[in-house]
Amino acid sequence: MMLKNQTILITGASRGLGAAIAEDCVQNGANVILHYGVNKSAACATADRLGKQVLGCVGEDLRQLGAGMRLWDAASKIANPITALVNNAGIDPPSPLTGSIEDWRQSWNDNLAVNLMAPAELSRCAVQTFRAHGGGTIVNIASRAGERGDDINHDAYAAAKGGLLAQTRTLARALAGENILCYAIAPGWIDTDMAPKGGPKLILALAETPLGRMAAPEEIAALTSFLLSGACPSATGATFDVNGASYVR
Repeated sequence: MMLKNQTILITGASRGLGAAIAEDCVQNGANVILHYGVNKSAACATADRLGKQVLGCVGEDLRQLGAGMRLWDAASKIANPITALVNNAGIDPPSPLTGSIEDWRQSWNDNLAVNLMAPAELSRCAVQTFRAHGGGTIVNIASRAGERGDDINHDAYAAAKGGLLAQTRTLARALAGENILCYAIAPGWIDTDMAPKGGPKLILALAETPLGRMAAPEEIAALTSFLLSGACPSATGATFDVNGASYVR
């Protein structure tokens, strides 16, 4: 089991991709701590399904100032040291150029808070712990949008994910010599509740994907576990595209 003896904090793990990542980590021998935003019942159901290797569930609204630090502190009370962090939680409220300026500002604030500031704050806390215990790993779930951009109504989301990619590279360059490894995964559409389920949006999503389908959550989960395993530390700083060839660089 390639993740034996690891304790991994996974954000946004109540359902969807986060739950799939948690399941793959558990299957590979890790202990996990599950973060949820508002859906405590779903997080508890995931924990019950995965069994005793789930050490606990921690709720925190990542839109709020200081949420990342509070989450890390709470998780560290459950298990210390935490050896790895997966920043998976994300939101994509639209930020159209039309409409009220108040709604536009709120969308930017929420996108930046959840998709960039909270992961950055969690990573800051993680680095302090990792330095005290000889190293650790961070995997950031970013997005294809952070590399190629997104549609006109989601510029805030794309900007936040682009910032997360830059932060990943910066930490990787600065910390590799301390055995702190940082990777990013940039998916396209993933077949979760956040993806279109029908109509023109689904047709468009599939039409722009040469593979002809969305990525399954299990695909991103398997890659996450591999990166957490330490099997290829020289890849630190890399971004792994998982988008069915819809964006090739």
